[in-house]
Amino acid sequence: MEWINLLSSISGATIRMSAPLIFAALGGLFSERSGIINIALEGKMLAGAFTAAAVTALTHSPFLGFLCGGLAGLVMSAIYGLFVINFKSNQIVTGTAITILAAGTVPFASQILFQNTGSTPEISMHNRFIYEPIIAVWVIVALVWLWFKFSPYGLWHKFAGEHPDALQTSGIDVIRTRWSGVLLSGFLAGLGGATLSICLSSSYTRNMTAGRGYMALAALIVGGWRPIAATLACLAFGFFDALGIMLQGVKIPKPDFEIEFLNPIWNFIISPQFVQIVPYLLTVIIVAGFVGKSKPPKSLGQPYLRNR
Repeated sequence: MEWINLLSSISGATIRMSAPLIFAALGGLFSERSGIINIALEGKMLAGAFTAAAVTALTHSPFLGFLCGGLAGLVMSAIYGLFVINFKSNQIVTGTAITILAAGTVPFASQILFQNTGSTPEISMHNRFIYEPIIAVWVIVALVWLWFKFSPYGLWHKFAGEHPDALQTSGIDVIRTRWSGVLLSGFLAGLGGATLSICLSSSYTRNMTAGRGYMALAALIVGGWRPIAATLACLAFGFFDALGIMLQGVKIPKPDFEIEFLNPIWNFIISPQFVQIVPYLLTVIIVAGFVGKSKPPKSLGQPYLRNR
């Protein structure tokens, strides 16, 4: 019975902890399928997390806060799209700059609104989401799968990233298609950040995304730019995140190793601190091992010129 309870707790925590990653990964899917590299997911999540917490604290409405979190990510995406789609700037450099912009803007806005550069006020339990974003993300997973599998709009996004010239020849505007992918990406990434601050937490804290945008991008890569596979990769990251939290304060029986030096190794492996860094290690391993082997959209990262 104890094992069943433990398994149930870990499963529930995994689903909760993976929700922000799934939002961001699905957002990245729209952008990258359209041919635009989305290394700025981290910055969009950061903007969404702060905005959602700030709006919820000021209005006491988690629904409004959640929506504004998505809109904050959309605004960051609009800035990003202006540079990479219209001005044809380098997508990796610009994405990095967007993340830096978000990291610098959030403390400034926090100082103006709350006279505190590190966090927003605590949100009471009845003004927070408990499970709503968790349910919403699974609805969105299904909708995104249907979008890319059956809808003509999903096909347009695929062609914008694979064969943009053919899409333009067929009468569909590649630039507009890429813009729609980038804006949807920002909105979903912002919702991922909002889930962090008003569902999994009770306030925004400094840099609370903690690299989750990059994890979402890694999940997208290992998932081969497919919605279901990327979601499963996010669940794997969420599992280690949840496990690290649950191991805090839990005493795990230590096997009696005959070889003395194995004891400190075991103590290190089962420590919550090690388990919590596993997702970051996986991100490095995935990026190092899968980037060259996985097959991204053929025109990913390539600016589109109408008159070529």
